[in-house]
Amino acid sequence: MLKVHKNILILVAGLMWTGVGILLNYFAKRWFHLFSQNEIMFAIIGGIVLGALIAYFGFGPLAQRNIDRIVKYPERVSIFMFQRKKMYFIVIFMISLGIFMRKTSLIPKNLLAPMYIGIGLALFVSSFKYHVFLLKKN
Repeated sequence: MLKVHKNILILVAGLMWTGVGILLNYFAKRWFHLFSQNEIMFAIIGGIVLGALIAYFGFGPLAQRNIDRIVKYPERVSIFMFQRKKMYFIVIFMISLGIFMRKTSLIPKNLLAPMYIGIGLALFVSSFKYHVFLLKKN
């Protein structure tokens, strides 16, 4: 099993959160051609408000807890320890749910877009906790 310095875990977690945040916003933007101007504005403004709330109350504190957990690890650990084991199941569930919602018309895209923007923005903004931690450390 590949063992890396614990700072690499923080870097991997930060890059994952940044990348997924960008990806979710990309998905939402791809639906904009289906929307009226009002629906686009609703998606963007609703997504920003939702993202700010999720970042402040959810993902920001979660990122800090992840950093605190990783800092307590020994110097070198498995690369897969950037998140807790049980989180892998949650991530798989969330990816599956996202694919299901995108591929079906169960939730209209004009309602799905603000959720994608909100979660994507929250992940992106909260990822900077990881990046700032590494920059301050060096």
